[in-house]
Amino acid sequence: MTIDAWITLAVVVVTVGVLILDRFSPMLVMGGAVISLYVLGVIDQDQLLAGMANESLAIVAALYVLAGAADITGAFEGVTSKILGGATRSRPRGELFRVCGPSAAVSAFIANTPLVAMLAPRVVRWCRRTGRSPSLYLMPLSYAVILGGSMTMIGTSVNLFVNDLIDKAGLGRLSVFAIFGIGFPLTVGCVLLMVLLGPRLLKDRATPGEVLAGTEREFTVEMTIAVNSALAGSTVAEAGLRNLDGVFLVEVERADKVIAAVGPDEPLTAGDRLVFVGNLARVLDLQRMSGLISAEARHFDDLARNPQRQFVEAVIGAGSPLIGTSLKASGFRRRYGSAVVAIHRASEQLKGKLGDVRLRAGDVLLVLAGPDFHQRYREHRDFAVVSPLNQDRPIRREHARTVELAIAALIVLAGTGLLDLLQVSLLIAFGLIVARIVTLRDARRFIDANVLLLMATSFGLGMAVEQSGLAASLANLVVNSAAPLGDYGLLAAVLAATMLVTEVISNTAAAALMFPIAIAVAEQAGADPMPFAVVVIFGATLSFLTPIGYQTNTMVWAMGGYRYTDFARLGALLTLFVLVATPVLVPVFFPFH
Repeated sequence: MTIDAWITLAVVVVTVGVLILDRFSPMLVMGGAVISLYVLGVIDQDQLLAGMANESLAIVAALYVLAGAADITGAFEGVTSKILGGATRSRPRGELFRVCGPSAAVSAFIANTPLVAMLAPRVVRWCRRTGRSPSLYLMPLSYAVILGGSMTMIGTSVNLFVNDLIDKAGLGRLSVFAIFGIGFPLTVGCVLLMVLLGPRLLKDRATPGEVLAGTEREFTVEMTIAVNSALAGSTVAEAGLRNLDGVFLVEVERADKVIAAVGPDEPLTAGDRLVFVGNLARVLDLQRMSGLISAEARHFDDLARNPQRQFVEAVIGAGSPLIGTSLKASGFRRRYGSAVVAIHRASEQLKGKLGDVRLRAGDVLLVLAGPDFHQRYREHRDFAVVSPLNQDRPIRREHARTVELAIAALIVLAGTGLLDLLQVSLLIAFGLIVARIVTLRDARRFIDANVLLLMATSFGLGMAVEQSGLAASLANLVVNSAAPLGDYGLLAAVLAATMLVTEVISNTAAAALMFPIAIAVAEQAGADPMPFAVVVIFGATLSFLTPIGYQTNTMVWAMGGYRYTDFARLGALLTLFVLVATPVLVPVFFPFH
């Protein structure tokens, strides 16, 4: 090997080692590696900065904005609520399929990381409402989204990244659905394996923040069945409102008639006022439930149009003029520019309409407020304490349909080739911001800068591996060891190596490292390089053995209360299936010669 190859090998070994130790940010480690290669003369200035000008970064950033818009507007939430179902228990395998199947389908068109960021909290809220354990669903959700992302070239940031590498290698850019014939059977096979064996292999883990029943403050909250709500016409049980976990349906009011003992077969109609009692987390979940709207906040149009609205806890102070009066009599909405959606009173369950409750000192109000409420009233005599609940902002449902149409337009325009993916993704993201569905602050919050910088720095590492001669040397080792098994063996070897590397370092870094090696293997074997390039996509994306191999696994790791080894218990089976099936499927659509 050349001196540059030895230098590159040393940098790669150190980089992988530091990434495995997990002491520093992957973006920081990769940046240090590329800068080292530049300072040592292995790559030049143009190669160092090549990643910054890559179109995949802009596409991923735009897709982050679109996925974030779907989250804050509750787009498709009605669909996900119907898919997940209500509190009624069904067979575990049926429930797993309802989580995994649709998630895999959607992830073919929305980047994996923001999609899991959008879906995982919904699954957790569904589990909390219905008494299920999130640990039985979150890991399969992550795996299903990873698998679904392998069906199209826009499903993951890695696919876009490798597509750029393929284009720069002179092989031509792959179309959106070029890998569907490979990804679809892999997805179906792995989802079926999870559905069939998941209930036996997954363990019920306690999630962070779980508390014993009865130890949290109980709030009384009023919700109304919205006009055209999917809940109208169904019974309490069919709507999933009967056996909610942590929150209880106390009464239903309809046309001045109060139904105190609400049975499971009680029919619901549009305009019904439902009174629930439950802890804060469950009350906030109700605010996000499709088909229900806050009885107090529904007429507050100015607040409904404010994209910066938030939930705030406000404790009524001892000298507050609100004491002894009601929300209606005090003109709370007009007076404070906010709406009370729930009230907590120590050691007492409130009765009657929230608007008519006589307030007392110490009552805790859950307030839907504008962004300046905390600043204006935190030291005001009316309230003893004002505390924003920044972790759970209200849903902006008024824009949900627009976002749903935007996502559909992206799929149609990019999938049919009417517009380039870069063009349509930037156009839609920019349109959402101009229409003020997404604010600039929201857009900055949605975009994961670490992922973009990691992608940019990974280009430099891949170039160093290729141009230093290291890729050719490593490819020679692979060819010599796997040649007796033929082309299938070479593909399997490249796939296995890529899957192994992506379990210990980031998937983008693994793709950058393995792509030039895969191309060199094809050249030395005298085969078409495209099958080997395509297999890198699947090897770098399909990570099931560890919680650090793919960012969506890391996201659900803590949310589900999993142990490190839990991932390998289910993931080993999926990994084996992928290792066997992928080298068979790839040559069908991308022949060796």
